[in-house]
Amino acid sequence: MTKHAYHSLRRTLLVLSITVLSCIEIHAQKPIKIDANSNGEKFDHFWSKMVGAGRANEGLRAGWLEQLQQVQEHCGFEYVRFHGLFHDDMFPVLIERGKTVYNWQYIDDLFDRMLDLNVKPFVELAFLPSSMAAENSKTVFWWKANITPAKDSFGKWHDLVKAFTQHCVDRYGIEEVLTWYFEVWNEPNLYPLFWDGTKSQYFELYKQSAIAVKSVDKRLKVGGPSTSNFVPDTRFDGETINDAASEAVFNTKDINSLEWHGVWIEDFLKYCQKENLPVDFVTTHPYPTDYAFNPETGKGRGLTRFAKSTKLDLEWLNKTIAKSAYPDVEIHLTEWNTSPSSRDEMHDRLPAAAYIVKSNLDCIGLTNSLAFWTFTDIFEEKGGASSIFHGGFGMINFQGLVKPSYHAYRMLHQLGNQKLYKDDYLFISKASSNGHITALAYNYPEEYIDAVPSGRNKREKGTSKKLDFTLTGLEANTMFEIEILDKDHGNIHNFWEAMGKPEPPTREEIKVMKAYANTMKTVYVKADKKGELVINREITPWSLVLIKQIN
Repeated sequence: MTKHAYHSLRRTLLVLSITVLSCIEIHAQKPIKIDANSNGEKFDHFWSKMVGAGRANEGLRAGWLEQLQQVQEHCGFEYVRFHGLFHDDMFPVLIERGKTVYNWQYIDDLFDRMLDLNVKPFVELAFLPSSMAAENSKTVFWWKANITPAKDSFGKWHDLVKAFTQHCVDRYGIEEVLTWYFEVWNEPNLYPLFWDGTKSQYFELYKQSAIAVKSVDKRLKVGGPSTSNFVPDTRFDGETINDAASEAVFNTKDINSLEWHGVWIEDFLKYCQKENLPVDFVTTHPYPTDYAFNPETGKGRGLTRFAKSTKLDLEWLNKTIAKSAYPDVEIHLTEWNTSPSSRDEMHDRLPAAAYIVKSNLDCIGLTNSLAFWTFTDIFEEKGGASSIFHGGFGMINFQGLVKPSYHAYRMLHQLGNQKLYKDDYLFISKASSNGHITALAYNYPEEYIDAVPSGRNKREKGTSKKLDFTLTGLEANTMFEIEILDKDHGNIHNFWEAMGKPEPPTREEIKVMKAYANTMKTVYVKADKKGELVINREITPWSLVLIKQIN
């Protein structure tokens, strides 16, 4: 090749390279412009509808009530659901002089305090009082909830539910109780963990519960079957679980390639149709796991699904209900978190917040609620924990320290009710009440999309994202506050580690940690004289960025 030909070819390649790079640059930085004066598609804050808690008796503690008040005020939760309403430590049934006596004092105290905090009960009808359980009933949890029905349990249960429902109406008024939900039991498919009986026996329990509730007022809402995680096999097709049917999932290299479905949902709806029973809402628990009660070791290791599993599960559920005899029922997912383990350290860490925001924004329009399990670490299914951060479900720990999951719900609550824009990491909303714009951006790194975060790995690494958009149509000089949750701001677990993991912390240390946990990185920006606001910044891995109009 001659020198002239070499330079000619080099110039040609250089021009081609510049052209290609320019195309890539333009594609990568495609401008996003949103007109603040436009009207968006209305949506519901289903993430604020309900939140979970441990058991009813824990709700009689000052710390539990203080934290409930906090999450109601800052996260907007309307309902709270918990186990053990009829457990012996609430003393609903007493045997006095050989006669059965109903006692509602403890339940009244709890419900009164909740309603005073502007939170309603999402009533879980469970567990069996000792006088209604089988002799030598199996139990669950350290507090020994009775789960084995006796031959005469169902009639007694009907009478209990009817009397309880009537008492609620008498005490709080029918207009109030018509806003409540009555859910029958908790995860009865997990034999013999939560229900030491068959599928058919649970269906009978539902029948008696529904008849009892509706006998007080037909307008009251009752539903079920409150079953556990979605599965990709037939283990729950029979009367009780067949563990052998699930062995294939342990030998599958990619569990996300399997077809997952809800448990007992179809059979439950067919049974209710056959028996002409009411179903006002369907409940189930779409945890993104399978057998993952301990995601680090044991049977559940490695069985965590990918980030979009919740959306896929809800799509399956909507299609299934649409084909049933109850196509218009409400859908309430009465438990949900990154995993169903109360010792999963990821519950305390930053990545959980990005997962919460991504999943909820992706599921808009698919459900009436997706209840985070739980709002507090005042939670004792496995008894007390020796560490203040032990992977508990709560978005607030025992000492009142808020975790990143709390900030995820706090930020979601501040969104408007009209969607102006959505992509894989940015949601822009408008409030119909005052026209204010609020945007929420998050970085769930693409390289981690194949598995929901769990376990001890902090997962603070990953690819950053570019947040680049323009708001137009604003008033000149409109002010916005930008709040950032990242590994160095509001991430209480890291701060606790940097303090040397004080165990237990002193009162002074708790005050310092509370201040840190509630403090985000905050900056202020404003629109220019033309009413345009340009946002151009980096979102580090797992971070949340709330951009809120404040005038």
